[in-house]
Amino acid sequence: MTVVDRDTDDAASWGNAGYLTPGFAVPLPEPAALRAGLKVLSPASPVQVSGIPDTNLLRFATRFLPRCSHRRWDHALRAISPINRIALQAHEELDATGTAAAVVHRDPILVGFRDSADLKAKLTELRHVVASGMPVRSDVLTASETRSLEPTLSAEVSCGMLLHDQRSIDPPMFLRLLRKTVLDEGGRILAGQDVVALNVSGRGVAARSADGAVTQADIAVLACGAWLSPLARQFGVRQPVQAGRGYSFRMPPEANMPTRPTYLPTQRVVCTPLADGATRVSGIMEFARPNHPQNPDRFTTIAAAADPMLSTVDWTLRTEEWCGSRPCTADGLPLVGASHSERVFVHGGHGMWGMTQGPATAKLLARQIATGNPPSELAALNPLR
Repeated sequence: MTVVDRDTDDAASWGNAGYLTPGFAVPLPEPAALRAGLKVLSPASPVQVSGIPDTNLLRFATRFLPRCSHRRWDHALRAISPINRIALQAHEELDATGTAAAVVHRDPILVGFRDSADLKAKLTELRHVVASGMPVRSDVLTASETRSLEPTLSAEVSCGMLLHDQRSIDPPMFLRLLRKTVLDEGGRILAGQDVVALNVSGRGVAARSADGAVTQADIAVLACGAWLSPLARQFGVRQPVQAGRGYSFRMPPEANMPTRPTYLPTQRVVCTPLADGATRVSGIMEFARPNHPQNPDRFTTIAAAADPMLSTVDWTLRTEEWCGSRPCTADGLPLVGASHSERVFVHGGHGMWGMTQGPATAKLLARQIATGNPPSELAALNPLR
């Protein structure tokens, strides 16, 4: 196996929030996303658009907006439920090969709410998740119970929830260990090679990089994140993949941050303890070109949103300010399966849930490539839909 990677720093996965939460892994197009999108002109909104909208973003928007209905969201949720049900099992298989050290917390995830209306909305969402076939266990907490579990939360937190059977990881450590596993198993990783063209012949696939380097293979899997569309289009994949960029930064151990995985859903802010005692703070959904310069104001937006929900925090301590492109599809479902070419397969479009769902869909795709039979779990994820 050869991995040809356009980056050398692990791109979107490196700055990932690090939550493996199939109970929260719901499709992006939903009525709440539409309401948030109406506020994109507000600098405090968790949804933003940067740069001049291009053709890909316009194509994405015209397909995304009609899907922001309860009916379509529920249909997509039922389609992705078979993947969510096996997501953690797939990660456990990776743990056995050498990534277990990256797991920081196994259970549960703490969710903090400013008012009961926010809690009610999340409980409604979870009922839909359960109805889709994904088992979810949760406990509702009072304000005092929530703050006793996480004393760094402020008096603004009026209630909470524990979501069980989820976990969090240290993403940079996970990627280092995963890379080591690939190399130990005899694989190659060619970093810093931006593939710009694929040529398919009777002898196999030739991947040509921007620097002129050519990599030959029998089979190619396009797993190039937010850069998927240009390469996949020639093989019949018409679903646009749009960069929904996320921002994150690191807070040191002395910053008085949550000591357990803590999610603030109304503020769209995630706090993830890392293996060394620091905390990854993540947020924002910014639609832009994947290579658009990061906006430093976004880090201030995340801190300002989280600040009222936490006790005294010195946000000037933040370091490792980072921006990465999540690959989002208009219907909220990944693109996993065969293309028009028998030698080219697609694996991408997981949006915010690539770290959660990626190992499961990759395992199923590997089975499809090896046997020639598409697993039933991938039926709704057909890249040619």
